[in-house]
Amino acid sequence: MFKTWQPRFEAWVTRGQHPAHDPVRLERRRIYILPTRYGYAFAALLFVLFLWSVNYSNSMGFAFTFLLVAVGHNSMWQAHDTLLGLIIHPGSAEPVFVGQEARFQFRLENPHPQPRYGIGLQWRDLLPSYVDVPASSTVVATLAIPAERRGWLRPGRIKVLTRFPLGLLQSWSWVEFTSAGLVYPQPRGRRPLPTALPSSSGGGLHEQGPGSDDYAGFRPYAPGDSPRRIAWKAAGRSEQLLVKRFTDQARPELWLDWALLGDDPVEARLAQLCQWVLKAENEGRRYGLRLPGVTLPPGQGDSQRRRCLEALALFGTE
Repeated sequence: MFKTWQPRFEAWVTRGQHPAHDPVRLERRRIYILPTRYGYAFAALLFVLFLWSVNYSNSMGFAFTFLLVAVGHNSMWQAHDTLLGLIIHPGSAEPVFVGQEARFQFRLENPHPQPRYGIGLQWRDLLPSYVDVPASSTVVATLAIPAERRGWLRPGRIKVLTRFPLGLLQSWSWVEFTSAGLVYPQPRGRRPLPTALPSSSGGGLHEQGPGSDDYAGFRPYAPGDSPRRIAWKAAGRSEQLLVKRFTDQARPELWLDWALLGDDPVEARLAQLCQWVLKAENEGRRYGLRLPGVTLPPGQGDSQRRRCLEALALFGTE
């Protein structure tokens, strides 16, 4: 029954809250507290002890019952204050593929001189991830969220909770941020890489290794250029580093083209293109990507791989 009205209760409580760009500080009006199942059992025990003490007019029974009531009251106070004033910073996640888990990292900041124990972050009905936050310091809590579809993954409402110190009561609050993680299509498909074709640039200039055709002058140095290609003699006569350029008109170009996949469904095409991108990168090939409305020129390396996977992830979503 609780799971039936829980989403409605969350929506009603957070109706005035909007996704935040900045860190969120938990104030009293944002914190809620209720007994756990152990708390309800504890309350039932107190009721039985009280009836027994009244029935037998037992002063020791009254003293023991009121002592347990004080313990429960102190537990409620500490559970509330464990969250009070805690600052939650927006989380970020590295890109993942569909079917994996996006690991969002939230920073929990404790500005008070007392440590906070057993603070958990929970997404929907998954198990919480617990951390302890030392006094006047910050820790990182990682929350794993399943990536079920490509595009931007926004966690939505995150529950911040604690059952410290005795587990009799749970204190919690909800936070929501605008941050998101990128989810790439799942690499899947059986088609081999397309055939690489000679460059159609008609004499474009490309950097080559040993054995390149013709020397074609210099260009300014860019981060990532090999030191072997730097023109050190020319650099001695100039304040700017220069890199040698060579021509290679017949260099093959590998194009990963949407049109090559015929009438396959959209998601199947994206999965196959994703697999091609990873395979071309693993083989050290220069490759470009063509999608309807998007063309990424041939390149190589992590930046090219990231641009292609991002284009596949966001295709048709913007």
